[in-house]
Amino acid sequence: MIRLIKRYGGTSRKLYDTEESRYVALEELSAWIRAGQELRVVDGQSGDDVTAQTLAQSIYEDHRRGGATFSVAFLHQAIRRGSKAVTEGFGQVQGQVQHLVRSSLDHLAWSGVSRADAALLQRRLAELEATLSEFESTLRTRNASRRSGALRKTTH
Repeated sequence: MIRLIKRYGGTSRKLYDTEESRYVALEELSAWIRAGQELRVVDGQSGDDVTAQTLAQSIYEDHRRGGATFSVAFLHQAIRRGSKAVTEGFGQVQGQVQHLVRSSLDHLAWSGVSRADAALLQRRLAELEATLSEFESTLRTRNASRRSGALRKTTH
């Protein structure tokens, strides 16, 4: 479930947690996100979604306190290429994980696991990758149909 946070005030930017009915610090939001919580931050007066700005501020504050989470090179790429840099970064991580799994399977084959067991693991990995691809395709299709449905509603 997405936790709703309302941001109030011009320069003070107070953050109000609607779930616990209390003001919270930016560091608390960061801790919640690290623990797996999804957040949505809205401007308390206009209702505008300010989640991206708040999360960017959180990253900045974490970095300022010495908890640098991104390399300078990554930040340069993110600014130059926007969200495409992040998407490509996740793709690279996925490729590295797949390489690690495959090399681990090869290593297991030499350390006492039979070739048949290793082949079975590789087949199951391929099935998992196919299922993930189908899931991603389904999500893209759903999102596209939602967008086109929203467009039809606004044009009628």
